[in-house]
Amino acid sequence: MAKEKVQSPMKGVGEAIQLPPKFVAQLAEEIAKTVITHLPHPQFPRPRKKKVQKVENGIFLDTSAIIDGRVFDVINLGLFNGTFVVLDSILLELKHIADSQDAVKRERGRKGLEHLERLKKRNGHRFTVLSTDGEKEDEIKEVDEKLIKITKANKGRIITCDYNLEKKANISGVTAININTLANVLKVIAVPGESLHIKLLHKGKDVTQGVGYLDDGTMIVVEHAAFDLGKEVDVMVSRVIQTTAGRILFAKKL
Repeated sequence: MAKEKVQSPMKGVGEAIQLPPKFVAQLAEEIAKTVITHLPHPQFPRPRKKKVQKVENGIFLDTSAIIDGRVFDVINLGLFNGTFVVLDSILLELKHIADSQDAVKRERGRKGLEHLERLKKRNGHRFTVLSTDGEKEDEIKEVDEKLIKITKANKGRIITCDYNLEKKANISGVTAININTLANVLKVIAVPGESLHIKLLHKGKDVTQGVGYLDDGTMIVVEHAAFDLGKEVDVMVSRVIQTTAGRILFAKKL
């Protein structure tokens, strides 16, 4: 094998020390490592952690409240202060309703989407769509669970028309406002002995009863008034019954 000739400073010009090629290769490798170690390394930016989106004073709207529509009338009155939030999974659920074969559901879904679009464009209100962190789109049955979990994480409130969601949220420590409950609270409070003037529209469960309504929708059942349907009569409230659907007044003709 041929040997490399390396010039030695201890020898005179023209004189050389003969070294094995293997040793020369190892020496060259060590020198290369030393040079690379001392070279400046390029600085690459560290990947930023994705910030968890937080909503301050969030008011989370569920599907039932959106398609019901009354909440938007309340919003327009300026009674709510905060950021209105809709989860992207709820938007997907609304889209499914708007694409429904059922004409009533389809109309409600489309109206709900239109209400949200107007709310987004309306000055003076903050509106945002919040991601559900890449949950599967077909997990529609778990929308309520996501809503409660995300609302709790953001220390927000839920507006709904769903009685079961309201109770489940409250049990989970999340404030839930039921639009139906709000409507019942705002109804006229009538007491026994109070006189009212109403129009009788149809019969009650008992064939002798006539039924009318106050302006706020409160039902009044009038005893022995079945023959006065279509007429306006003066009645006196005899008793008030509170049900989960609201108040029902029972009255007698004057």
